[in-house]
Amino acid sequence: MNRLLKEVFEHAETWPQEDQEELAEYAREIEARRTGVYTMSDDERAAVGKGLAEADRGEFVSEALVAEADKRHDG
Repeated sequence: MNRLLKEVFEHAETWPQEDQEELAEYAREIEARRTGVYTMSDDERAAVGKGLAEADRGEFVSEALVAEADKRHDG
């Protein structure tokens, strides 16, 4: 590991947890770009599990809500 990276990690140990998690997310994104494999965070894994459970129960957003979101993102 190069000196600059070591310094960043040493400083990051003093950062608030939220900032440390943000740094870890950036590292996961870089790793995914380099390897073609993305590793989900625990929060992402939990959100996917929640979404799959909702789908299994037939809980989906309404067509109207999707259409409204589409309108907001069309620019």
